[in-house]
Amino acid sequence: MQMLYNSDSFAVVHILANAQEVASAASGETQGPVLPRHGFEIVDKRSGKEVYLDGSWAELFQRQIEAWQREHPTQEEVEETLERYASLAQTPVVVH
Repeated sequence: MQMLYNSDSFAVVHILANAQEVASAASGETQGPVLPRHGFEIVDKRSGKEVYLDGSWAELFQRQIEAWQREHPTQEEVEETLERYASLAQTPVVVH
């Protein structure tokens, strides 16, 4: 897990679900292909809900992150984008 963004309103975490297996496959230690699985968890701290993006949603969000790295947006611009993704959030955040 890697924290990508943290503010009073949002937290974004990059989750590499099978990073160990992908690394092993890349070095030839395992038999057969291993598809990388990763995603992004966006927590809306204001509502106490989170959304997990994987698959094509994760790819789309990864492109957004790459654009932010090139363009250096303001915090307001980042949070406006996160707000759109957070509108998908249905899962309440539960502390374990």
